[in-house]
Amino acid sequence: MRYAPGMNLLALLTAILLAGFSPARADPRESVLKELAPTGKLRVAIGVGPAASAFYCTHDPLTGRPRGVAVDLGAELSRMLRVPVEYVEYQSSGEITEAGKTDAWDVTFMPVDAERTKTVEFGPAYYNFESTYLVPSGSAIKTIDEVDRPGVRVIGVENTATGRAASASLKNTKLITFRSVAELVQEMRAGRADAVALSRESLRNFAAGFPGARILAGHFFVSRVAVAVPKGHMEALAFVTAFVENAKFTGSVRRALNGAGLQEADVAPPATQKN
Repeated sequence: MRYAPGMNLLALLTAILLAGFSPARADPRESVLKELAPTGKLRVAIGVGPAASAFYCTHDPLTGRPRGVAVDLGAELSRMLRVPVEYVEYQSSGEITEAGKTDAWDVTFMPVDAERTKTVEFGPAYYNFESTYLVPSGSAIKTIDEVDRPGVRVIGVENTATGRAASASLKNTKLITFRSVAELVQEMRAGRADAVALSRESLRNFAAGFPGARILAGHFFVSRVAVAVPKGHMEALAFVTAFVENAKFTGSVRRALNGAGLQEADVAPPATQKN
């Protein structure tokens, strides 16, 4: 393998590791396939919502098939493993986390938080994000601090990293949670919400359906979207860790983000660099 100018040591080592698992050679170690594709196919858990983000996928309006960053990365990983891919759809990252306890999926890509590490093993991030609030047109709320006032109706998705962070930060009002982003859209349209808690890039797409809505500056939570496997699947974790680092280096993550309409989203730096 050639060392390309500008290639850092981590990228070189990652490329060498992945070369050992290329389709031109024998299948990956049996232990890796047992953990990553125990059913003979790669089951990729994805969150599906009304608007794309670095985490959320959407349905193609013509084919009905899922599309998004996790779909593209899952497809590339399955090609590397030389097994079919199956997308297992959920309404939120919280549902994916819970399903991970029941052997319902093999790999996923979702936001990281401390509570979730009790259930899954996280690999490196491919995107760093911050969470804030969106307020409807005409709202008098100007800052994140002004959201935390008695009587302000704040909504978010249950059992998610952003939802937990919003709940922890609110002292004078409470977060009202729903199962999906689609339900948050319904609440906003019905005029039953004063602020919506989501990641900033999710809110950019969310805002498109609400003319005059504003995304507040700053953040109440900073985290990352990363690859994950069920707890204890360490062979699988090592493989997907190398996969994601290689995907960042080769441009696969950049192409996946662009394909989801997230041209402004920055790819996370190599895992050895500070985020």
